[in-house]
Amino acid sequence: MYRMPAEYQPHRGTMMIWPVRPGSWGRDPSAAQAAFLRVFEAVTQSEELYLLAGPDHLEEAKAAVAHLDRVRLCCIDSDDAWARDVGPTFVRDETGRLKGISWAFNAWGGAVDGLYADWAKDDAVAPAFCAALGLPCEDAAPFVLEGGSIHTDGEGTALVTASCLLSPGRNPGLSRAEIEAELCRRLGVKKVLWLPRGIYNDETNEHVDNVCAFVGPAEVVLAWTDDPADPQYPLSAADLAYLEQATDARGRRLTVHKLPIPDHPILCSADDCAAYDFAPGEDVREPGERLAASYVNFYFTNGAVLVPQFGGENAASDARACAILQAVCPGRRVVGLPARDILQGGGNIHCITQQIPL
Repeated sequence: MYRMPAEYQPHRGTMMIWPVRPGSWGRDPSAAQAAFLRVFEAVTQSEELYLLAGPDHLEEAKAAVAHLDRVRLCCIDSDDAWARDVGPTFVRDETGRLKGISWAFNAWGGAVDGLYADWAKDDAVAPAFCAALGLPCEDAAPFVLEGGSIHTDGEGTALVTASCLLSPGRNPGLSRAEIEAELCRRLGVKKVLWLPRGIYNDETNEHVDNVCAFVGPAEVVLAWTDDPADPQYPLSAADLAYLEQATDARGRRLTVHKLPIPDHPILCSADDCAAYDFAPGEDVREPGERLAASYVNFYFTNGAVLVPQFGGENAASDARACAILQAVCPGRRVVGLPARDILQGGGNIHCITQQIPL
């Protein structure tokens, strides 16, 4: 039986994609590329980095990482750089054999509320990357799913948000029970925990990886605010109420650690908006739009936790998030990385990474 390991279990490496899309990273993507480079550097401290780039940008990506060891470049084209969502979900059997799952990808909602109109290159990334690794790839189409919409504990439990998996742009012909059965079959899980909501204004229909994550068996962190006037408050409160009565696949109650969101909302400025170059049919940003900033969008590498940092007036909450994660992950180094320029694209560190288990 194949099962999706927990992210905090040992990795063979991490898959990432070189960012170039003007509608996500601006006409000049250099700031985003610099932020990605810091993640590349942190990943390669403890594991291989598999960096994907299209043929038009392969040499540019190669030059950017020339100073790094443990980088393997793959000439695979994509529509954007969200490795979590377009890359394969890797599962492993009892003998250690690994395979990837290629879900159908439709840019987070297809014709209903997808974020761009043409996603054919993204939809082809997972099988192409499995082929590059010499691994089998299981085609899960037409079932639509993104990697950011699932978390597992490696012991039979999956975490999802109902707001995403039941959204009309994903699998509208399937019931909740049918979606759950597909997750159990593909991921090797016995129980799916359905959080009601995610992070406010998360344009993915509120992926779970931005609001809640396993940090160990029967132990999660949950994005939180104590401010009842914040639009995040009722969303996190609903999730907490659910988690407090939930048990995992082994019947254990969950320990929930609150991980506060940034003290100050992060908004898209007029200058930020002017820097984008949106394609026809692409979702646009508006000045004053609140970005879905969360410290839960961290990523486990072998031996470390890479944590988004937003800087400026959020310096105190940046430090607090790192301290909380250090307390709940005592055996790992907590590495804070500047991530405002990644958030500008719509996601964060977890969204741009995809683990390849050992």
